[in-house]
Amino acid sequence: MSNQFERAGRWFLESGIQLADGGVARYYRADTRQNRPVSTEITGYAISALVYLNELTGDQRYLDRALAAARFLVRDAWRADLCAMAFETDPPALSYFFDCGIIVRGLLAAWRAMRTGEFLDCAVAVGRSMARDFRAADGWHPILTLPAKTPASRDAASWSRLPGCYQLKSAMAWWDLYRATGDTAFRELYQESIEPALSNSASFFPDGASRPKTMDRLHAYLYFLEGLMPVLVGSPESAEARCALALAGGIRQASCLLHDIEPEFARADVYAQLLRIRILADAAGVVPLDREAAAREARSLAEFQAASADPRIDGGYWFGRRNGAWLLHVNPVSTAFAIEALDLWERHAGAEPGRPLI
Repeated sequence: MSNQFERAGRWFLESGIQLADGGVARYYRADTRQNRPVSTEITGYAISALVYLNELTGDQRYLDRALAAARFLVRDAWRADLCAMAFETDPPALSYFFDCGIIVRGLLAAWRAMRTGEFLDCAVAVGRSMARDFRAADGWHPILTLPAKTPASRDAASWSRLPGCYQLKSAMAWWDLYRATGDTAFRELYQESIEPALSNSASFFPDGASRPKTMDRLHAYLYFLEGLMPVLVGSPESAEARCALALAGGIRQASCLLHDIEPEFARADVYAQLLRIRILADAAGVVPLDREAAAREARSLAEFQAASADPRIDGGYWFGRRNGAWLLHVNPVSTAFAIEALDLWERHAGAEPGRPLI
């Protein structure tokens, strides 16, 4: 394993970003030397990353940490009395549609690696709660309040507080549940989500938005492009053709926006998301890989890996850079995305058609 992966893996194991109960903090603030609170979504992402690192290295420690994180989600975060997955456990006041999908995918990654039945059972329960509790006239409510499960107020200034094309990333959880269980109802839920996502994607970047806000929306828009991947490997030809066109145009748009805004504000996760969708789209035979652009994005992404004598920082990836200065958040999701994207880049000639695993 190359040094960059070894250091990133060591950060997950030794930085303290994962707490003793298995939950994973949202990020580490290097300026105040404090972890942010534990997030169930970030814990779901971390499970997928730890399973991925175990597959890369064969190191049992990663699987042990994934086991602890999955048990935290199943035994501490899942509210069986409410049939709801809380956004944070202290207090369990909200539930997010997007987060639930990430959690399902993390639990399924743990189940595939360990075949522990409670992980699959909880993933199925969360997937069903997504379909039952979040349904709205315009797609899926982004946030519910607990315990009543009433829709939270929406805010047009924040993409995460509105329904939108980015939710297709979370809808991939239903596709994965269909693959795990054979239950066609899950496949239909994913397929139902495609058309609203395609329609919303055309207007996802509002006119007049600031450049930093456009970069933040670019991160969410790339979730939409990732969410298209199951269509390209398992849906009718008509749907595949439309989604292939959307993916090709989306990659071009994302590339232009990223490279226009990056001198002012850049996010590590955006580089990683764009790089891996380029490689997976090429492997699927949908969009030929622009190797020059991909190489540039891989180099830029690698720059975000932090170097420090402090184990709470070293090997993780900074969240972003504004006007040349690092934003001092060492971020588990940025680190997870970077691991997968740079691994795909190192072996892109042999990449298999599929979808992002993290």
